[in-house]
Amino acid sequence: MNFTYPKNEKLKSKTTIGLLFTDGKSVSKYPLRLVYHSGALSDSQKLKMGVSVSKKNFKKAVDRNYFKRILRETYRLNKHILVDNLDKPHAFMLFYQTKERLTYDEINTKTIQLFEKFVSQNIKKDQTDISKISAIE
Repeated sequence: MNFTYPKNEKLKSKTTIGLLFTDGKSVSKYPLRLVYHSGALSDSQKLKMGVSVSKKNFKKAVDRNYFKRILRETYRLNKHILVDNLDKPHAFMLFYQTKERLTYDEINTKTIQLFEKFVSQNIKKDQTDISKISAIE
């Protein structure tokens, strides 16, 4: 298992981030929200991930950076949930959406639940797409 967060997995492209906000879909598990878009990347890249913490909720950069660091760490340790279940490239953005200061363990469990919710929704969507195709044939 590769528990890394290399530079080529970091979401930095303004066009891809803009695409996430215009055409992206989202999944939420309070206080986290995952916005995603499939097919936004080239086939050589499986996924890209970015994290964000609102300046509205945390005025001090120290606090925002702390929670961004925690989000990146929980992603790094649990990305296998996403990677094992993706069939096409995806771009993701992970948001921390509350003023509450949750502990690392609470954020980690919420991240796992969020990734599992995303996977279960995508599997259901893929199965319905397959059934629609087979019904047409």
